[in-house]
Amino acid sequence: MNPKSNGLACKSRIELRSKECIDNILQPLVDNIQIPINGSLTSKDIFQTAISMAVNKNSIHSVQKRYEKVPCETSLRHHLKKLDLEKLMEVNNKILIQKPIESLETNKKYEFAIDFTNDPYYGEIDTSNEKYVIRGQAKKSTNSFYSYVSLYIINKNERFTISVLPVEKGKSKVHYLTYFIDLIKSLNFGIKILCLDREFYSIDVFEFLKILKIPHITPVVKKGDRIKKILTGNRNRFDTYLMKNSEKEILLDIAIDVKYLKGKRGKKGHENLGFVVYGINWNPRKVSTVYRRRFAIESSYRIRNQVKPNTSTKNVIIRYFYALISFLLKNIWLCLQKKRFTIVQRGPPIIKEDLFRFDIFLLLIEEWVRRKLKVRITVECLR
Repeated sequence: MNPKSNGLACKSRIELRSKECIDNILQPLVDNIQIPINGSLTSKDIFQTAISMAVNKNSIHSVQKRYEKVPCETSLRHHLKKLDLEKLMEVNNKILIQKPIESLETNKKYEFAIDFTNDPYYGEIDTSNEKYVIRGQAKKSTNSFYSYVSLYIINKNERFTISVLPVEKGKSKVHYLTYFIDLIKSLNFGIKILCLDREFYSIDVFEFLKILKIPHITPVVKKGDRIKKILTGNRNRFDTYLMKNSEKEILLDIAIDVKYLKGKRGKKGHENLGFVVYGINWNPRKVSTVYRRRFAIESSYRIRNQVKPNTSTKNVIIRYFYALISFLLKNIWLCLQKKRFTIVQRGPPIIKEDLFRFDIFLLLIEEWVRRKLKVRITVECLR
């Protein structure tokens, strides 16, 4: 019988525990990554240690000082080097959406975004990593980066990272677009709109997407007198722009949304926001509004950066594995939010995000790790 209070039955408590959180993180790793190990150590032990490094922002060296029941530093490095880059790239999407896929609908059209994120690198460049160290604008005291390109759903309540790939020198933007579009089709999802970053602003990309008839939005890069003239005005409108290089040309449709600044960012007057559009029949304000949702991917990067294991290694594979761990943690948090904190009511679902924020999710994971790996409560002294 349920206990009574003032003549009314008390509701039983529904609780989310740390075990459910950690199981949702570990299962995709255990199911999709196999590390050949002889002896009592298992792949699961490696994954648990990597997760602890992520939530505490530890390195392989420092995690030994924090917990008692973790593999030794030499063993960790040895087994992580057994990971295969091609295999990780092959299963990356299975790892990331094994849990979210349960709440996503097949044959439904989603809004997608593709973007790049850079992890600063301060080490040496040699033949083992020269293909993956990308030069860019200086950030955090370096202009060398390991770069990753990601595919992301930007629908409200479904903002999951679907796939992440390491960026390799010599591979074109079209190469990554081809991979992501094929992946979307293999998952039986439709593309309502594809929102691209400015880095995709090129004839090859626009030509490729037109051939496949993929609806897309890409912000205009303000270079050249013609495009600057197009982006001068005081009302919303459409225009066309002939983009060309030494080999070919393409005629683009440009949607221009005029925003009045009203003192924002310390500026007054108005600005023209130009977007290359294809396959949609939206007014310029809607184009701008939908594209703004792409910035949810920037928020996902900030969250992901909170759970990156610390490392100075130049090993491309280990860095990519750590990147997948960080994106996985973010996905599982969103998945649990949607599954356990959605209000059941008429109309569109509403997630009570304040009840389960990312820092609470990390506290639950950290508490499980502290018990499982035995946080050190003594330190050996010299005298």
